[in-house]
Amino acid sequence: MSTDTRPSAAEDVRPIDAAPDTAADGPCAGPSWELLRLVRPVRGRLALAAAAQTVAVLASLVPLAAVAELGRALLDGDSAAAWRAAWAAAGAVPVRALFLAAATTLTHLADNDLQLLLRRRLVDHAGRLPLGALDDGSAGALRKAVADDVSALHHVVGHTLLDLVASVVAPAAALLYLFTVDPLMTLVTLVPVAAGLLLHRRALADATARMPEYHAATARLNSAAVEFVHGITVVKTFGQAGRAHHRFGEAAARYADFVSAWARSVTRYTAWSQIAFSPATVVATVLAGGTALLQTGRLEPPDLLPFVLLGLGLTAPVLALGYATQDLRTAQTAAARIRRLLARPPLPGPRVRSRPDGARVEFDGVRFAYDGRGEVLRGVDLVLEPGTLTALVGPSGAGKSTLATLPARFRDVSAGAVRIGGADVRDIPADELYRHVGFVFQETRPLRGSLRDNIRLGRPEAGEDEIEAAARAARIHDRIMELPRGYDTVAGDDAHLSGGEAQRVAVARALLADRPVLVLDEATASIDPESEAAVQDALATLVAGRTVLVVAHRLATVVEADRIAMLDGGRLVEQGRHDELLAAGGRYAALWRAQYGTSGRPAAHHRPRHDEGRSGTPDHAEGNAR
Repeated sequence: MSTDTRPSAAEDVRPIDAAPDTAADGPCAGPSWELLRLVRPVRGRLALAAAAQTVAVLASLVPLAAVAELGRALLDGDSAAAWRAAWAAAGAVPVRALFLAAATTLTHLADNDLQLLLRRRLVDHAGRLPLGALDDGSAGALRKAVADDVSALHHVVGHTLLDLVASVVAPAAALLYLFTVDPLMTLVTLVPVAAGLLLHRRALADATARMPEYHAATARLNSAAVEFVHGITVVKTFGQAGRAHHRFGEAAARYADFVSAWARSVTRYTAWSQIAFSPATVVATVLAGGTALLQTGRLEPPDLLPFVLLGLGLTAPVLALGYATQDLRTAQTAAARIRRLLARPPLPGPRVRSRPDGARVEFDGVRFAYDGRGEVLRGVDLVLEPGTLTALVGPSGAGKSTLATLPARFRDVSAGAVRIGGADVRDIPADELYRHVGFVFQETRPLRGSLRDNIRLGRPEAGEDEIEAAARAARIHDRIMELPRGYDTVAGDDAHLSGGEAQRVAVARALLADRPVLVLDEATASIDPESEAAVQDALATLVAGRTVLVVAHRLATVVEADRIAMLDGGRLVEQGRHDELLAAGGRYAALWRAQYGTSGRPAAHHRPRHDEGRSGTPDHAEGNAR
């Protein structure tokens, strides 16, 4: 038994989108900090863009202030002041255009570089994660991060930042100028803004408070819709379509009633806030307050003009600030998901670099737990000799697929060791390891690219003759030649491959790669019987002369195996040849009887023999494919 005590990555096999440890991210690792950390590589350009936007916003206010000053100068008969105001207004226009263009260019260039950088980081980091971490759910999270979440940052970096700057600088500069004209009139002008903000806050609080109810109502409606769609065949068959329609109709009606009540509650405050922010309300407030101050002598007539002009500009930025805040929240959520993915620990590198010497595979006291607690494998000792086929069998949940992934270091063991050619797989560099271990999974989908590129994925330098020989040996060449563009056909675009055809492409890829150790996860379990015979023929060629580990759910497919290893509850309970295990009358024999009864071997079931490639396969099928 092994006594290896080095730390294992198996204890951190969380889904990619799982929340990171708080300690790892620090005490301030909230959504805002996540976004700031992600945009750090382009913060210099964003700062310059913000500065340019500030100048552009200030320049846009100059003509309005100039009009007010022009009116004051004309009333006072000061022609010099009037000309200064006119020239200031004229000069502000090109300044605004120049700095606005600079700000927009800087943010979009920064956004383009940030998206490229983040996508490269995500893909590079995913390439360094344990293969076992990239299951269907985690792969979906990776796809969402690379495509949707990175794209969600575009609006914030390219547009929202500038909107936020404008929403803050424009009111602040306008208020500062108005305060220099008349402080009391400035407070009067702020009355509709303050009222609108209070009403908007009340509407937002009401909407937020009822958000859980909204999500619950939406979930009930979705559940009823899914139940109706998925069960429509059954309910119609048994004459219950009316009842199914009625249940879905009730769920839809309850949802509509809730949304209507919610909308009435929120709309009341939202509508009043919009009225408060409207230009008509601002102008009315300014004119009413200004008239009152004029009558009391607190305000001079020329001083009212700046408030009429600039007061209208106070509410629009406030509304834009609300929209920008929503965009910011969306980006913060996307940034948090990206940071969670990047926080996943990569597969540890080799402590001491080793190279396999041969194709002997050893499982030495292997223990494994996905969550660090409940063990899936419990002290498995198993040796796969070069040139033999070993089948892993057992009931569901026995640990077969988990054990089969360990030689390729999909995950690291919790205890014990897995060795190939005498070298611990944790000490073999990844590129070296995958030159020794190949796979054919239960379900496989061609990569986006030509079938030629799919087959030579493991050997990009392979020539046309070698690719064709591998395809012939995998029994897929004739089918490829029937496709519109032959080996240039792009699966999914030019043609759709069946499950059996996709499996044979995967077999051709494995043949061309010519790895000495091969892992098969019941490669025919999910395809139709007509395709199974062709795939079995292809597998018979593939396994010849290699160290093969097969995960078998149907025992009839592995009766010719050199060794059958029976797993149960994460332990190796039996091993031997098929006839020996049947004669022993143990758990394998019980599993055989459960699948096939007591009549013996099922009839007419093609099984690939491990020596079939050496004795029954044409020489070119094996030799040329290699």
